[in-house]
Amino acid sequence: MAQLRQDYEKFVSRGVSVVVIGPEDAKAFARYWEENDLPFVGLPDPEHRVLKLYGQEIKLFKFGRMPAQVLVDGSGIARFVHYGHDMSDIPSNEEILGLIDGLDAGKAGA
Repeated sequence: MAQLRQDYEKFVSRGVSVVVIGPEDAKAFARYWEENDLPFVGLPDPEHRVLKLYGQEIKLFKFGRMPAQVLVDGSGIARFVHYGHDMSDIPSNEEILGLIDGLDAGKAGA
């Protein structure tokens, strides 16, 4: 999440909402958000309802949920999905920002 915080303004300047979904309960999630002063939205998902909707994997031998990034457009359509194989398998912010810019360019040509 530090990666997202680092470039948060780049996302905001593109009109993007960043939402992080985690397995903790609401109390633990709120405490983490407060302690780390995170500027984006956090959604607790202790019952894995959102996880199941997006097909995110849980691997018990790798400490739980594997990272997943989903880029959803303004119409609610998932335009990019990345399922990580381990906790360090996360696309860079520059890669995600490039995808966002590509989606915006596609709108301009439509």
